[in-house]
Amino acid sequence: MPVMAIEVRPATRFDDVATMVGPKRPESNVCWCLSYRIPSKENLSLAGPARGERVRELVGQDPPPGVLAHEDGEVVGWAAVHPRKDTAFATNRKIPHVDDLDVWSLWCVRVRPGHRKKGISHSLVAGAVEHARAAGAPAIESYPVDNEGRKVDLTMAYVGTRALFERAGFVKAADTDSVINGFPRILMRRDLRS
Repeated sequence: MPVMAIEVRPATRFDDVATMVGPKRPESNVCWCLSYRIPSKENLSLAGPARGERVRELVGQDPPPGVLAHEDGEVVGWAAVHPRKDTAFATNRKIPHVDDLDVWSLWCVRVRPGHRKKGISHSLVAGAVEHARAAGAPAIESYPVDNEGRKVDLTMAYVGTRALFERAGFVKAADTDSVINGFPRILMRRDLRS
């Protein structure tokens, strides 16, 4: 069976974003990957279809709210990546600021069931890095769990693992006060200036 090429590009098609992060039923209250992207008060106030409409607005903005992976024309993955100053990480008390660089944050990596174990997460991280670089970001940060190779529950695996980001050239820049699925999260960074 031939290996399909994974293409990662900016998330400018709402239907593809909805496939990756939207609910099966429009009235459901799912994350839509808004939890870190918009202010907490706004996130908590949005319900049902209003959440999807907010994402539709974000998809129409420049830069869009993330990148999507496509395999043979089908959307198979999502990564949320955006300038930190326009995310909840700008004021997050548990995730420190390393310095005053205008860095981008990469906080969610999702691969559709049936497409996992193909390296799509690695393609998504690489695509997110290139997206940030193309936009002029001096560096990109992630906030994965430091799970030391232990299994992470799939519902919490969206933050990624230290190993995933190390393979993409990120290095640990700081500890955080955040914990997910019993594992500490760390701040990892990749410099994009060279």
